[in-house]
Amino acid sequence: MATYTKFQCFVEDICEKKHNLGSDTLKVAFSNASNAPSASADVKLADITTIVATNLGDLSLSVSSSSQTSGTYKLVVADKTLTASGAVPAFRYVIIYNDTAANDELICWYDYGSEVTLAKDDTFKLDFGTELFSLA
Repeated sequence: MATYTKFQCFVEDICEKKHNLGSDTLKVAFSNASNAPSASADVKLADITTIVATNLGDLSLSVSSSSQTSGTYKLVVADKTLTASGAVPAFRYVIIYNDTAANDELICWYDYGSEVTLAKDDTFKLDFGTELFSLA
């Protein structure tokens, strides 16, 4: 199972109204082991060297729900299965960012522990569990 890590800037970005997670377009990007994300240093997608993932098609995520109950906000994102239409460069990290935000602000990433490679017609499932994150 992949390890979840939030970007530290995400907390400030929420407070400074850079995200409307119920309606903004969230996307995924990928980076390899040589270009690991940094929780404290990276702020926007351009801060990270990503691989070219055009062979994975649409990298947009679907928000299933964005709501709070009893003071706890939860963002639920639907799992997504990507099918490679051609070879995809090796990656280890799946990065989630806000494509609607002015600078493609970062939210979090998943570390898969080792490089993943995909050949044509291979599939890769992004499994977000019961929620992408909760905030209390």
